[in-house]
This record gives sequence, structure tokens and C-alpha cells, in this order.
Amino acid sequence: MSAPLYPPQRPLSVGEILDLTFRIYRVTLMKCLPVAALAILVSQLPALYLILTGRGLAARFATVMSEPGYRAIYFVSVVLSLSLNAAILLRQYHLSSGAQAGGELPAALRRLLALILFTILVILSMLACLVPAALLLVSRSYWPVVALVCGVLVSFVLVRLSSAYAVLVVTGSSAPASLRRSWSLTQGSFWRLTGIYTVAIVILMVFYFLVGTAAGFVFALTATRADIIVITAAYAVVAVALGAFAVPFYMAVQLAVLGDLTTRREGADLAQRIAAPA
Repeated sequence: MSAPLYPPQRPLSVGEILDLTFRIYRVTLMKCLPVAALAILVSQLPALYLILTGRGLAARFATVMSEPGYRAIYFVSVVLSLSLNAAILLRQYHLSSGAQAGGELPAALRRLLALILFTILVILSMLACLVPAALLLVSRSYWPVVALVCGVLVSFVLVRLSSAYAVLVVTGSSAPASLRRSWSLTQGSFWRLTGIYTVAIVILMVFYFLVGTAAGFVFALTATRADIIVITAAYAVVAVALGAFAVPFYMAVQLAVLGDLTTRREGADLAQRIAAPA
């Protein structure tokens, strides 16, 4: 019997983390694809509501949030999206670690309150990084410097907290504990993680570009003016399909990075315990 993909047996290089990402993605994609497609669909419920009620996507968020109907749709969309995305990551974790798959959605629902609190805390963390901009609102001459400082702060905090989501979902930790754990795990790995996430984003962008270009080319060759509704519907289907393939890839990146950081940290902790005097 082959060894499970997760967790890795030793700390990995950047290239090995990306390789592990693709192996997790390949092994788990087909079993995660239906859930990922459903997650993309439910995330579009607020937009669909605006279209069906004649407001269109240009409607102001603050205005439509005053409507009870939109608030209900938005809340349902957020809850379902959080739960389904967490279920995808849990399923990938089970499949790649050799555990029995199943029960991911109920487990994700049990983590729902923690996921909501986690989202709020991350948003507050990002807003805290914008404090320099708020303090210097009176002087526009400093905006380039302030924008640079805020951008660096946001990037640093995002990378340091980037594993908190995976920690919360995989281990069932609370939101504050997951954020603290991520901050500890990512210590000293900022540039490595920045490189990994940059490559992953570029891969997704290239994938979107190639598929979107190919779809647009096919539609341009086959469509007529009378087909505008069909083209719009087809583009919507393509967008859902792209999202359904992209979400498991993003989750696989999260899982691979968490595995490497955990192995790396446990190895460092073990070395410290061995080196400590008896």
C-alpha cells in the first residue's frame, strides 16, 4: 500500500510543495468537483437575486442590503459558501491522508460559527493595516508613501495568517487559536510562502485566460445576434466550471502549505527538545 500524500514526511522545498499541491489536486478533484460547483453556484445567489429583481449588478451594496429579501439571500449565500468550501478542504484532507472520506459537510457545519468569526477577525486585521492611511487623510501629498506602507502591511499580515483557515478546518480549532497557530507556523517563511502563493495565482490566471479565450473564440465563431441569451448563459456555465476547477486547487495549496509548515515546525520543536539540557 502506498504512503498517504499528507502529511509530508519531511520539510519540503517550494517546488516540492507545488508538486504536492498538484498530486493532492489530481487525486481529489473528481470527488470534490460537485461540491465545488455547488459552492460557486450558491456564491452567486445575491447576484442572481439582483438580476431577477431588475436592479442589475450595478446596484449599490449599501442600498440593496437595506432590503430584507436581499439580506436573507446574502446571509444564506455566505453560510452555504463557507460550509461547502470547508467541506472541500476536509474531503481533500481525508482523501490525501488515507482516512475514510465522508461526513465532511456535517463537520464543516459544526465549524460554521468559528468560520464566521474567523472571517470577521481577518477583515478587522486588514482594516487595522489601513490605520496609517486614516491617520494621514488630511495630507494627500503623502498618499504614495502611505499606500506603499499599507500594501506592505496587508501583504505581510495576509501571508502570516494564510494558514489559519486550513488550521481551523482541519483541526477544528477556534478562530483565535487558528490565527495564533498560523502566525507561529509561518514565522520565518514569509518569502517562501509569498513565492508559493504567487506561482499558484499565476497558474490560476493562466488557466482562466486560456479557457476563457478558447470559450470566447468558440462562441464568436458559432454565435449570431439572436444567440445573445444563449451566449450569456454559456458564459455563466463556463464561469461556474472555471470556479469549480479552481476552488479545489486553492484548497490543495492550503493543505500542502499547512503540511509543510507543520512538519517543519514539529521538526524544529523536536530539535529544541533534544538539544535542551536534561
